[in-house]
Amino acid sequence: MVRIGFVGIGVMGKYMCQHLMASGHTATVFSRTAAKCCPLVSKGATFCYTPREVAAASDVVFTMVSQPTDVRDVVFNPETGIFAGLRNGGTFVDMTTSTPSLAVEIAREAETRGFFALDAPVSGGDIGAKAGTLSIMCGGDRATFDAVRPLLDSMGKNVRLMGGAGSGQHTKMCNQILACNNMIGVCESLLYAQKAGLDAEAVIEAIGAGAAGSWAVNNLGKKVAKRDLAPGFMVQHMVKDLRIALEEANAMGLKLPGLELAERMYALLLEHGYGKDGTQALVIALERLSEEQVAS
Repeated sequence: MVRIGFVGIGVMGKYMCQHLMASGHTATVFSRTAAKCCPLVSKGATFCYTPREVAAASDVVFTMVSQPTDVRDVVFNPETGIFAGLRNGGTFVDMTTSTPSLAVEIAREAETRGFFALDAPVSGGDIGAKAGTLSIMCGGDRATFDAVRPLLDSMGKNVRLMGGAGSGQHTKMCNQILACNNMIGVCESLLYAQKAGLDAEAVIEAIGAGAAGSWAVNNLGKKVAKRDLAPGFMVQHMVKDLRIALEEANAMGLKLPGLELAERMYALLLEHGYGKDGTQALVIALERLSEEQVAS
């Protein structure tokens, strides 16, 4: 049994922590909105008032928060942060999608303090988190990865070490570049289907099993067709991720027009109040473009 700490009990974090507890580990939890921890507390988790308290009671601390700035605060805050409470030999695993440079900074600071660290962002959304089938992309040293692998396996089915510190975050950027462009294709395809008078759900069944099939069309296509915007992964988080990817691409001298287009489209949704809706809300932005074209 491992003493688990989990900071960030949101749409995905609640399921991820549940899987860790179901594997027989004790859990200490924190979230800025304390009420989100209640379902876990009812299952036996202990609630703490700061990340530092979570770390002091844990062998391995996981974070699943929103922004790189949130990661920096919950880790480095000298009064309330994880590194202020983690004991020598403890392990920190950040599962937030964050910047590769911050992951490297955390790993270096962890080493100086006698801790171990991994960056381990995930893919699969709330569906994968609930089912325990996430893809988990890790950056760090092999020994630390091997030590926490059984814990990661309880949350995901595709768990890989991609290289040193920051490599997990770079791999997640590859994932988001592909995911955002896939979503453009799904939304455009189903808009076309509906405009042509086709049954969108029948189209999904027809093309989802062929060469054009993808996780996005098979899992989110019906939501697109019904304009069901309930989030698995929020627009505001996708905007954050795509801006990180653009910054990294620019730093490497890469020009990625598909990524640039997707960032503009999602940023438009954010500006119009769709930040807390799911990424399939992209269909709304595409519909508006079509309406503007007709109007002109």
